[in-house]
Amino acid sequence: MTSPDIPAPGARERILLAAHDLFYREGIRATGIDRVIAESGVAKLSFYRHYPSKNDLVLAFLDHRHARWMAWFEEALARHGGTPQALVPALKEWLASAGFRGCAFINSVGELGEALPQVNELTRRHKADMAKAIAALLPPSPRRRLLAADLATAVDGAIIRAQYDDDPKPALASLRRIVAALTRPAA
Repeated sequence: MTSPDIPAPGARERILLAAHDLFYREGIRATGIDRVIAESGVAKLSFYRHYPSKNDLVLAFLDHRHARWMAWFEEALARHGGTPQALVPALKEWLASAGFRGCAFINSVGELGEALPQVNELTRRHKADMAKAIAALLPPSPRRRLLAADLATAVDGAIIRAQYDDDPKPALASLRRIVAALTRPAA
């Protein structure tokens, strides 16, 4: 039920939100346009007016996912202390959530990277922004960007491991050790 003060989402937004949930939960190739149309409650003509092709919808999905995930990630890092050690409890929230299905960007590259090169471009942008958010946790130094890239790679590894393990705890324990090793003050 929508509030009288908040307008119901328009067709474009309903399509995008339905695609977001379906693509993330079930995969892009496994989700047909007819299913997105049915879930969003729009007419086929309306769908194609907003998204002329499935590829257009996939790219919009990744843009939307990027904005949504980065907003959550930066807020979670701040909430957990704003230090590199915040990576572990922040990721624990997501990896242990019932809807966790891995990184939408890594999954999309696996599904479509060769067929739709823009997926690779959006993934590189997403991962660069993730590394920038991690760099913001680190003290200034000449190695800050390199260390952020290393930590971002460790985060990606933890995400992938949590995706195939039954329990995210081993991935988080490994990430905790990597963060500690990489951020240990020089002797």
